[in-house]
Parts: sequence; structure tokens; C-alpha cells
Amino acid sequence: MQWKVPLLVGLIVLRTHVCSCKFVDIDKNSKDFASAVEYAVFQFNEDQEDEFAYKFLQVRRSQHKRWTLIYLMDLEMGRTVCKKHDEDIDNCPLQEGTGEKMV
Repeated sequence: MQWKVPLLVGLIVLRTHVCSCKFVDIDKNSKDFASAVEYAVFQFNEDQEDEFAYKFLQVRRSQHKRWTLIYLMDLEMGRTVCKKHDEDIDNCPLQEGTGEKMV
């Protein structure tokens, strides 16, 4: 009987931990989420073989995994006329015509 109590407590704690680590909607205007978006856009541009930079346009989904620094985001971005290492990509116009791309 004595070994059943710690086992039961362990299972309850484990179940609570597993259930609490789901993604939940968060405010897309939060400071931490804004930093995560900025980093995600930077990494996206760095990983692309395209010479042109993509800039952030809007957030479609913003979620956070509880008790972690893991974010799930669905972003809309557009291809700009600026190169990916230019200074001010946020103020760079989007490409139009044949070069226009949205991701």
C-alpha cells in the first residue's frame, strides 16, 4: 500500500504536466511575442536563397506553449525590392508584377 501512494501522486503530476503543455492563444501585441516574430522573420530571410528580403505584414495566428518560450505563429510576409542585408527593410516597398511573392 505504501508504494501505491507515491505512484498515484507521480501519475497525477505527470498527467497534469502533459496536459498543461498545449498551445494556447496569446495576445499578438505582447512584447515577448513581438520579439519572437522579429526573430522568426530575420531567420526566414537568412535561410532563403532569394537575394531579396521579405518583410512582415500581419499575424494570422499567435500561440504560446505554456511554461516554455515556444511560440506557434502564422505570419504573412511579402517580398520587397530591398536586398536581405539592407538597413531598413520595414520601410521598403513590396515588389509588384512578376517579382511579387507572398508567403
